[in-house]
Amino acid sequence: MKKLFSTILIIFVFSCVKESSSDTTVKLVDATPTNTNNTSNTSDNSDTSDTSDTSDTSDTSDASDTTDSSETFDRSGMLVNWADNIIIPSYNEFKSSLSKLNEAINTFNNKTDNDNLILVRDKWLIAYKSWQHIEMITIGKAEETYYQSKMNVYPSDIDRIERNISSESYDLTNANENDAQGFPALDYMLFGVADSDEQILGKFSESSKQYSNYLTALVNEMISNTNTVVDDWNTFRDNFITSTENTATSSINKVTNDFIYYYEKGFRATKFGIPAGVFSGSKLPDRVEAYYSKKFSRELALEALLAIENFFTGKEFDGEKIGGSLSSYLVFLNTEKNGTSLSKSITDQFAVAREKIKSLDENFVSQIQSDNNSMLLTYDEIQKGVVMLKTDMLQSLGINVDYFDADGD
Repeated sequence: MKKLFSTILIIFVFSCVKESSSDTTVKLVDATPTNTNNTSNTSDNSDTSDTSDTSDTSDTSDASDTTDSSETFDRSGMLVNWADNIIIPSYNEFKSSLSKLNEAINTFNNKTDNDNLILVRDKWLIAYKSWQHIEMITIGKAEETYYQSKMNVYPSDIDRIERNISSESYDLTNANENDAQGFPALDYMLFGVADSDEQILGKFSESSKQYSNYLTALVNEMISNTNTVVDDWNTFRDNFITSTENTATSSINKVTNDFIYYYEKGFRATKFGIPAGVFSGSKLPDRVEAYYSKKFSRELALEALLAIENFFTGKEFDGEKIGGSLSSYLVFLNTEKNGTSLSKSITDQFAVAREKIKSLDENFVSQIQSDNNSMLLTYDEIQKGVVMLKTDMLQSLGINVDYFDADGD
C-alpha cells in the first residue's frame, strides 16, 4: 500500500508540474516524418516546457508523443509548398523586377530627364516591395553568399558611396561595401544625392557620368547576386524538399528559424525598434528603411508583414491557394494558448500589428519626430508575435532556436 501511495503521489506531482509549466498545449500525436529513424521515447515533454528562455539549446527534437503513429503531419508536403509555391516564385518575380529596374536605369542614363527619373523610382519601389517577400529566406546560396547583407543594409554609408563615385575604384563584392550598395544605396542615389529633383538630374547629367556609372554598377551587382541565388534553386530544391528530419541543419528547422529571426530582427527591430530608440534609449530616425525617399517606409513595412503572414499560413506567392505551413502544422498538433488556437492567435496578432502600422505616417521619419510613442506602441504589438512564434510555436514543433539573442528583449 505504501508503495502504491508513493507511485500515485509521484504521478500527481509530475502532472501538476507539467500542467503549470506552460500555457501552450499540444495534441499528443506523431508529427515527425514517417521515415524517421528516431525511436526514442517522446512521451516526456518536460525538457521543453520552460518557455521563459527562448535561446535554450536543450534537445527538443521530439516534442510530440508517438502514441498514435497513424497520425503524421506531411512535413515533405509543407517543404514542397514552401519551395514550389512561395520561395521559388518569389525569387523569380524579384529577379524579373530587377531586370525591369535595370531597363529603366539604362533608359534614364541615355535620356536623363524628370520622366525617366520618375520611371526609375517607380521600378525601384516595385523591386523593393518584391524584396520584402524573399528577405526572410536565408538558406542555400543566400546563406552562403550573405545575400541579404549585400541587398538591404541600412542606413547607407553615404561617405563611402560618394568616395566610390568620385574615385571610380571600388569592389562591390567586398563585404566592406555592403552598406554602399543594394536598395538603400539606390534610395540615396535616386532621392538623396541632392536637395531637389532638378539638382539630382544635374548630378546624373555631368559629362563624367560618374553618378550614372555607379547607378549602373549597383543594379548590375544586385542582378548578379540574385542570379546566383535563384539559379541554385534549380538543383537545391530537390535536397530541400527531402530534408524532413528534425535536426539543426534540416530544411524545416533552418527555414523556421530564419523566418522567426527575420520577424524578430529584420522586421520588428530593424524597421521599428532601432529607429524608435527601443534599444538605444534615443530616437534614431535616420535608421528607417527608405530614409531618403521620405514616403515609403510604411508601405515597405506593410508589404513585409504581408509576406510574413503569407509564409506562415502557406499562401502561394501569386495566387490564393493555401498549402502546408507552420500554421497548418500547429492546427494539426491542436496547439492552444490560453484556450485559443495558437495558429489563430498568431494571425490575429498579425492583424493587430497591421492596423497599428497603417495608423502611422507614411514616412517613419516624420512619425518618429512628431509622435514616437505610436512607433513604440506598434513595436509592442509586433513583439507579442515574437513570443508566440519564438516561444510557443517552437516549443510545440520541438525546434530549437539556432541564433543568439543579444538585444535584451
